[in-house]
Amino acid sequence: MDFSSRGGNKGAGIAGASESNVDRRDRLRKLALETIDLAKDPYLLKNHLGGLECRLCLTLHTNEGSYLAHTQGKKHQTNLARRAAREAKENAYDSNKLITASAAETIPKKQFIKIGRPGYKVTKVREPFLEGGEGARSGLLFQVSLPEIKDGVTPMHRFMGAFEQKVEQPDKNYQYLVVAAEPYETIAFKLQSKEIDRRDTGLVTSSAPGARPRAEPSTWSYYDPDGKTYSVQVMFK
Repeated sequence: MDFSSRGGNKGAGIAGASESNVDRRDRLRKLALETIDLAKDPYLLKNHLGGLECRLCLTLHTNEGSYLAHTQGKKHQTNLARRAAREAKENAYDSNKLITASAAETIPKKQFIKIGRPGYKVTKVREPFLEGGEGARSGLLFQVSLPEIKDGVTPMHRFMGAFEQKVEQPDKNYQYLVVAAEPYETIAFKLQSKEIDRRDTGLVTSSAPGARPRAEPSTWSYYDPDGKTYSVQVMFK
């Protein structure tokens, strides 16, 4: 029989929704404390006021139950996922860095004694002018003599901008043709900063009537292993 409605009754009645929620949270907190060791939580910090802080989310909590409820919430779980993704990315980068470093250490560095700069010859070249506007391009032919070049070594060249080199004060009006061949020192030729014609449009070699360009690239390089001469022709537009 329910006597809760009688006057003067001080006994407990039917629990309301708020009381049920409090009881449920208390039971969940006790259950969580039995299964979760807060002493091993790397993000839990007790401050000097006796409160609890989450170092991952920078939130404050009055008791362990409040902190445990926070750890099961969306904010804490999202931050955990972000941190795990960041650590995985950093670990992958470190692994790749170690692999690259190991590979670099296993490749022996070439050792050779430099014997000075090679001799060279520079010749101006110009195409004859044909009717219709073809030809008339100008350029330079570089011939580098390499009598002491190492066996099996092929000379190389590249074009370098003024702001890439560290020898002279950068000047946008110039560019450089760099030639390298062991055991000689690397040399560079200073060129005007004109646009280099790299097209395979052919070269005009004769001004005779009916002459047409030869099927030859405008700018090319060739190494003669018998004469040990490296030639580079540069044509400008």
